[in-house]
Amino acid sequence: MSSLQSHKPLPWEVLSLVAQHLDPRTLAVASCVSKSWSIGMSMDHLWQPICTTDYPSLLILKITDPSLPYRRLYSLGLTAAKRHRRTQQPPLLSLNDIVFTVCLSTKRRTILNVAKPCSQLKRDQNGVFRFDIVHLNEECLSLTDVGFKEMQITWNVVLKGWRGVFTMMDCDQGKLSFGLAAEGWFSEELPPPGCCSGDTSSGVVADLKIGVSGRRGNGEVVVERVSVGIMSIVSWRYVSVDDGLRYLQHFLVPSPL
Repeated sequence: MSSLQSHKPLPWEVLSLVAQHLDPRTLAVASCVSKSWSIGMSMDHLWQPICTTDYPSLLILKITDPSLPYRRLYSLGLTAAKRHRRTQQPPLLSLNDIVFTVCLSTKRRTILNVAKPCSQLKRDQNGVFRFDIVHLNEECLSLTDVGFKEMQITWNVVLKGWRGVFTMMDCDQGKLSFGLAAEGWFSEELPPPGCCSGDTSSGVVADLKIGVSGRRGNGEVVVERVSVGIMSIVSWRYVSVDDGLRYLQHFLVPSPL
């Protein structure tokens, strides 16, 4: 028997039966053998059950566009899944790179004006982007000075060396109430990163809370704690430290030319 006869191609019927038992990766590799194999290994009857099992939510696309091959549909699903599972790169910033400046004032006076390296602040034990700024001077915040429309809050994040500044919050409205455990709450939606964001929402807000205690006989209370953080408007939970730093780097780290 000649060498040509020993390498006679298998009948297509046999290849078709074998192909029905191949996984997606093997089918893709087999399609590279020749043009005829590429056509045969891309047939809808091979890829339809695979798509139905792995990405059933994408089958609606086939109804919308019947000409869309099932192999292409599987490729779309696989790409989306890989993108979703892709490990995010570590942030370019660290907590050692940024300084928080917080100013709290009323129409009458400045209550708090502090600048502290983020690395020196008390971090949330859950590993989220939330930090406590303890007010050690115990300046008194008079009840008569505080009103919903009178409070002014400014929170800036500064890149060390004044190489960049990003305003997280600059507002004069919030919720402030007094009781045994008084707390004031301020929030402001943050802009989306990128220069061409349009009306796209960032999905996060800057969050600032004021804790007061020690009600005094003259009607004054002590500002005991100020906490700041970044919250997701989807889950209303604080984002992780790394996600917070990734967001800030868009505004503080210069883009390469």
